[in-house]
Amino acid sequence: MKPRILLSYVHMSGTEKDWVNKALETEWIVPLGPNVDEFEHRLQSYLGVPRVVALSAGTAAIHLGLVALGVEAGDEVICQSFTFAASANPIKYQGATPVFVDSEPDTWNMSPEVLEKAIIDRKAKTGKYPKAIIPVYLYGMPAKIDEIMAVANKYGIPVLEDAAEALGSLYKGKFCGTFGAYGCLSFNGNKVITTSGGGALICHSDKDGDNALFLATQAREPRPYYYHEKLGYNYRLSNVSAGIGCGQMDVLQEHVDLRRRIHDFYKRELSVIEGVTVADNPSADFDSNFWLTTILIDPATGKTPEQLRQAMAEAGVETRRLWRPMHMQPIYADAPYYGGDCCERLFDIGLCLPSGSGLKDEELRYVADHILQFFGK
Repeated sequence: MKPRILLSYVHMSGTEKDWVNKALETEWIVPLGPNVDEFEHRLQSYLGVPRVVALSAGTAAIHLGLVALGVEAGDEVICQSFTFAASANPIKYQGATPVFVDSEPDTWNMSPEVLEKAIIDRKAKTGKYPKAIIPVYLYGMPAKIDEIMAVANKYGIPVLEDAAEALGSLYKGKFCGTFGAYGCLSFNGNKVITTSGGGALICHSDKDGDNALFLATQAREPRPYYYHEKLGYNYRLSNVSAGIGCGQMDVLQEHVDLRRRIHDFYKRELSVIEGVTVADNPSADFDSNFWLTTILIDPATGKTPEQLRQAMAEAGVETRRLWRPMHMQPIYADAPYYGGDCCERLFDIGLCLPSGSGLKDEELRYVADHILQFFGK
């Protein structure tokens, strides 16, 4: 029987059951409670930030960030095109228009140069600047966030960092998600750590954190009866899910280190294949968690990512094509796009490899051997 090796699967630490049982025994099975408080505290301590608000999903974090930044119908928000749909969809939730920006080839993330061109052109076309900027840390790789922040500050536009894939990644020694006005995390089952589902909004003050918490709990005013002046949402993380997160925090850095080791394994083992490049940190400023290790296949090899994906699937190994850029998605066909073909080219020649921190050495060997065999090595 063929093995089934997944792209990135849940990796438990062993203490999650204790935290979940505590929630069940004390009957804290609602979207608040001691596990939620503890999980937020552990995230705050790890990231070195004043406040983290635990939420039901990373998408909810992006949405609340946009709400907190005052994004409304008729506004525009600049978003990285090379990303998952969850980075862009909350813009539409607010009735705003996404403006997509191409990547740069070093990190595959938002190009600071194209970003500035887009800002200038949108001001010329609409008479106002975009309301926010959403860069994404693709596959855990830090963006050129200093340059992005410099452009954003030049035009007075707040940055909402989508760090859903980048928990534990650092740029110049500082955690991704802590540079902008807000940062967003995801704890989906395939991420570095999980709460089964879930996410978090990184805030830089208690005031911002209190506002996010208020919005995430249906914006109920502090009265002895239900009273609402603002639109709120049911976005709080449950105490049971937060218990899983507390257990996962015990092994967060271990999981990050394991994914980096997996990346190093692929880089070493696949280096013998001419025309195949394992994406790596561009310089010492970048320290990716390598949530997913990715490769680029030169068309000169005569092979395509889709051919490799199918061959690996036949061998029982899950791989995945890189994200199809948002400006190429039918739902966003009418959205403005700025840049060249960098992200389109990456989509055409890239593939994600199994990178879960729970992968065994023999599983990694199996994956590498089948890739080598595919390329005749």
